[in-house]
Amino acid sequence: MRTYDFAPLWRSTIGFDRLFDLAEVAQRASEDNYPPYNIERLGDDRYQISLAVAGFAPEDIVITAEQNVVTVEGSKSDKTERDFLYRGISHRGFKRQFNLAEYVQVKGAAFDNGLLTIELVREIPEAMKPRRIAIGDASASNMQKLEAKAAA
Repeated sequence: MRTYDFAPLWRSTIGFDRLFDLAEVAQRASEDNYPPYNIERLGDDRYQISLAVAGFAPEDIVITAEQNVVTVEGSKSDKTERDFLYRGISHRGFKRQFNLAEYVQVKGAAFDNGLLTIELVREIPEAMKPRRIAIGDASASNMQKLEAKAAA
C-alpha cells in the first residue's frame, strides 16, 4: 500500500486538520476484518451500520458515541469450561471504530439474531442550514438614513 506525505498540504491549508488526521488513520488501519460489517445509506440523512457479531449477546457488547466517533467493543468471558475438539467460531474480543461526519449522531441500536444494527442520522442545526434572505428596497432604507441625518 502506498503512503502519502501530507506535509505540503499542512503548509498551504487551514482548518483541514481533521481531514488529514482521518486520512493518516486510514493509512495506518490494520487489515483486521473482524467482525464483518456493512454501512448503508437509508436516505439523504440516514445511515445504518450492521455488524455480524454471532456468538455475542447484547450484554457482551458496548457501544460508545463520542465526538465524531462511534466505538463498538465486544468481549466475551468463557463462563463454562468446555473441551473443544475444533474451534472454528471466533471467540475473540473486538474493538471497531467508525468516524462520523459533522452533525451525524447515533439514534439507536438493535440486536437481532447475531446482527447488531446502529442507526445514524445527520441533523444539521437550523443556524447552519441555508436560508433565503429577503431583498429590501434600497431606496427606502437610504431615504430613512438621510432623514435621520437631517433631523439630527
